[in-house]
Amino acid sequence: MTELEEKIGYRFHDSRLLQTALTHSSYANESGGSALCNERLEFLGDSVLGFTVADALYRRFGAMPEGRMTRLRSELVCEQSLHHVALGLELGRYMRLGRGMDHNGGRERPSILADAVEALIAALYLDGGYDEAKKFISSRLLSQLGEKEPLYFNDAKTALQELVQQQSGRSLSYELLSESGPDHLKVFSVEVCLNGKPIGTGSGHSKKEAEQAAAAVALKAMHQEK
Repeated sequence: MTELEEKIGYRFHDSRLLQTALTHSSYANESGGSALCNERLEFLGDSVLGFTVADALYRRFGAMPEGRMTRLRSELVCEQSLHHVALGLELGRYMRLGRGMDHNGGRERPSILADAVEALIAALYLDGGYDEAKKFISSRLLSQLGEKEPLYFNDAKTALQELVQQQSGRSLSYELLSESGPDHLKVFSVEVCLNGKPIGTGSGHSKKEAEQAAAAVALKAMHQEK
């Protein structure tokens, strides 16, 4: 726990909060009720995260319309973003999982790691107050935004679709090229085509993630051509 606290940049007054934030329900169930799981903290952390991101978008981008703010907030707090934060902290190393869940790759599962990040945000909020939770969110998530309104954030597919639709008669399609790896940690490779012509490829641990990666590659190439 001390090692993780150093990565976070915060020392907990109540270490039990941090321990609970990293305790999956599978571990709590196996403990016979002697350990609390992180589900309640996850619930609270989701709200703290959503408010903090909404407040930052409202203040930072004064001309951004409500619909764009809503979409960007969703992208910032989605499982993919939170999974990325968890990987940066190597959060899987510190999780308390049931034996079966641990054996089946729970430490690498994006949904478990994303939930743990939300629980960690709640633990910071309860132990150190809102300022500590906000500091964590700002450094781990909002720092990616910059000061200019982004062309896209995580939702590259939507941004690519909007760009393509600026000219009539153009359509996109996504094709699965391959999948490999064990069931709990598969890697998918996807190609995106414009009117049947390949314009980008990408990979990820789900088809959705691979499609987003391919769309991001295509977007970058199309913007460079302009």
